[in-house]
Amino acid sequence: MSLYDDAVLVLKGYEGQGELRQAYLDHLAAHPDGMWKACEAGHVTASALVVDPGRGRVLLTLHRKLRMWLQMGGHCEPGDASLAAAALREATEESGVPGLTLLPGGPVRLDRHPIPAPCHWHFDVQYAALAPAGAEHVISEESLDLRWFAYDEVAEVADESVVRLLEATRARL
Repeated sequence: MSLYDDAVLVLKGYEGQGELRQAYLDHLAAHPDGMWKACEAGHVTASALVVDPGRGRVLLTLHRKLRMWLQMGGHCEPGDASLAAAALREATEESGVPGLTLLPGGPVRLDRHPIPAPCHWHFDVQYAALAPAGAEHVISEESLDLRWFAYDEVAEVADESVVRLLEATRARL
């Protein structure tokens, strides 16, 4: 199965955010290359909020280009077998934390957001990744900083999309 086919299946099976979910499916139907960064109309991305439920905290990255505290994530790559694999790869690469596992049940949320030209939209499929006990992070080239934040601190440092992702993740824990 191709990554494109996996994305369509994941989105068709995702319950919630019906109108937005349909916009993702419509985008992919109109753009066979809609999984890839080269698709200037927009492309699907995969991200994961790294959580440590036992300690009530999340690991956020201070994104080098955007200079915002965000979850780990990014573009799909040809070697990604699935959206879930892409999200887990991105979370592992950007956090430096080995042994992350995705929260069962598929994506936690969808978040479509505009990005600077030449592209127009990121159609982000958002997962949650559970950190193993004693997880230690390593700052990647894509980050200015990585930091654990208590659940109640996230709204003070991150935008509404991250806050909504955290709320949806906590509802699943």
